[in-house]
Amino acid sequence: MAVKEEERLELFLKIGLDERTARNTIANNKVTNNLTAVIHEAGVTEGCNRTIGNLLYTVATKYPANALIHRPALLGYIVTTKIKTPAQLEAAFSFLSSTASESFELKGFEEACGVGVEVSEEDIERTVNEVFEQNKGLILELRYRTNDCYFYLVLWATVVISLVLGFLHHHDNVGLSPGLMLLLIWAIREWKLKLALVYTVTRVITPYQREKGERMGDLFGHVRKRLPWADPKIVMKLIDAKLYELLGGRTAADNEKPSKQKKERPAKVEDKKVADDNPVQPPEDLNPFLIFPNPEENFKVHTEIFFSDRPVLQCCNTKEVLDKHLKRTSRKVYTRFPPEPNGYLHIGHAKAMFVSFGLAKERGGCCYLRYDDTNPEAEKKEYIDHIEEIVEWMGWKPFKITYTSDYFQELYELAVELIQRGHAYVDHQTPEEIKEYREKKMNSPWRDRPIAESLKLFEEMRQGMIEEGKATLRMKQDMQSDNGNMYDLIAYRIKASFTPHPHSGDKWCIYPSYDYAHCIVDSLEDITHSLCTLEFETRRASYYWLLHVLDLYQPYVWEYSRLNVTNNVMSKRKASNHFLNFLVTKKLVDGWDDPRLMTSWFKA
Repeated sequence: MAVKEEERLELFLKIGLDERTARNTIANNKVTNNLTAVIHEAGVTEGCNRTIGNLLYTVATKYPANALIHRPALLGYIVTTKIKTPAQLEAAFSFLSSTASESFELKGFEEACGVGVEVSEEDIERTVNEVFEQNKGLILELRYRTNDCYFYLVLWATVVISLVLGFLHHHDNVGLSPGLMLLLIWAIREWKLKLALVYTVTRVITPYQREKGERMGDLFGHVRKRLPWADPKIVMKLIDAKLYELLGGRTAADNEKPSKQKKERPAKVEDKKVADDNPVQPPEDLNPFLIFPNPEENFKVHTEIFFSDRPVLQCCNTKEVLDKHLKRTSRKVYTRFPPEPNGYLHIGHAKAMFVSFGLAKERGGCCYLRYDDTNPEAEKKEYIDHIEEIVEWMGWKPFKITYTSDYFQELYELAVELIQRGHAYVDHQTPEEIKEYREKKMNSPWRDRPIAESLKLFEEMRQGMIEEGKATLRMKQDMQSDNGNMYDLIAYRIKASFTPHPHSGDKWCIYPSYDYAHCIVDSLEDITHSLCTLEFETRRASYYWLLHVLDLYQPYVWEYSRLNVTNNVMSKRKASNHFLNFLVTKKLVDGWDDPRLMTSWFKA
């Protein structure tokens, strides 16, 4: 086991987890990261008792994602034992899930979670006696079927089995071979099915009995409804004792299976029901845009970023930032279709247009056509004109046509700000050295250079005083992160050849990278929904990290699957050398309208 895993194992054992649970938890990166973050937030890295540890584990696995901003407060209640039972914790989850990122009054939260409520054994006993007195006649008639031991066997067994299945679902590796894992899951599901059948058989009673059983069969539920914060173990003990006191021991008759009552079949109707030729479809099938939140709902935590040397970063808009954004946009939806003008569009872009333009149209909003033109060597005016033509031909009308290069000055000023805040540095590593250091998770030798020195060098980069390839501006993120997209990504590079830019001309000799410019321009254009394909999902961390450290508005990001055609190259970046560009420029095909390419020849 690696040193890092050993440290986490020791940390998990300190909070009372048994060794098997701790080792199985380490096998799942997501749960491991969550639990590690929870332990640090709770301030119990030196350990705690098992009851608190179990509650912390539940927080790590079940806490509502839309209320992460309130998690530290909940952990404070747990470690001070103001919340000390699973029932209280579940109530807290429910309260915080409905509250989300909004502020709340502690009094309302404490009332909802039973904070400070002490239920004595005398209180429980008195309530049990009241429930039995109110239902005495039915209990005497149904006897032990009233509390139905089979029901409780199935109830508790099903809970345990569901937890095991959930554990197996969330833990990719628990030290079992794949074959044994499948056999175990099958066996558990078969046993769960058999328990369900036993429950069904034991509950087959007369309609009269069933009606009464539904009203008072679950004595435990009656008591818990009155005393939600009572200890469930004490409740069960007192119910069992009261049943024995009232009924005595179980008799042979109590163990007999109830006789089945044959159901009367309804008379056959001669006229057969005519099948509905137009079945009602779910709203989401008719309108795929219903899944997207409204702009005013963009206060929830977008993502959690785990660091190797600092607390978890929970990225979300503050109320002040969101209110200013909503005022600028008049609460309208703003999306963007941002192709890079380095080639012709292909059929996959048709889906991207439908998603971005379609959402804006459906919500009465606006969609930008934004050219992501940060690489002058690969971009041409020919491609810019072509993209605009195809967007119009597809029936979409952009709210405004913009270019990332329109924001080059703002992007440069924000890069200076990033350096001043200690989140960027000028680096002199070659591409090969950067790759090697990333593979070894090693910091650049220039990572900790003085801020003033990086500012001076960055200005020299802008003035063309440094040769291409001799310096880059890199974001200071986390070289030990589990996410490779946090390995100090490049923000600016030098293009000293002074290749004229198709839109901005020869004003700049340094150009921002996609990872730096994309999220900032989304924010500057007040995009409400930043929609992209799934290969960008791992870039969420760097996207939100950059907006967070610059205190910029954060759009809602959503990823969707790519549209691919089997046995066809769909991406201009597929393989090496920008494959489609390579085929065209090397004249291996008859231009962008070659029928063998999935580019916009299909418009004809």
